[in-house]
Amino acid sequence: MRSSGFTLIEVVVTMAIIAILAAIAITSYSQYVMRANVAEAVAGLSDMRVKLEQFFQDQRTYAGACANGTVAPLPVGKNFTFTCPTLGATNYTVAATGNAGTNMQGFVYQIDQAGNHTTVSVGSNWTLTASCWVLKKDGSC
Repeated sequence: MRSSGFTLIEVVVTMAIIAILAAIAITSYSQYVMRANVAEAVAGLSDMRVKLEQFFQDQRTYAGACANGTVAPLPVGKNFTFTCPTLGATNYTVAATGNAGTNMQGFVYQIDQAGNHTTVSVGSNWTLTASCWVLKKDGSC
């Protein structure tokens, strides 16, 4: 009489294969999530540029923008904090800084009145390309 079922070796090999596939999938998924979070910063900065230009057209200065109650309030993000570190009569810089405790910690993106997109810093294992907004781990824009 022969019993049917799986041997211990077959079960262990199956579990090993599943573990390897899961490790690959989790790594790919986490990189996908980080790239999606970068889009939050890029969209917020692009939106701020349009709003600041509208503010300038109305006021003939950038001073006073980036405040609630204006046509150019700072966006509120889940993974990024937006600030205006430079805000003068004819120039501005808007920065998106990755929030501590999120997977975007260490990322800093900026845009200025001339439309220059710069990446100040990126997270670990990402390649920095300062002359553009880094969108992928390899430093591509």
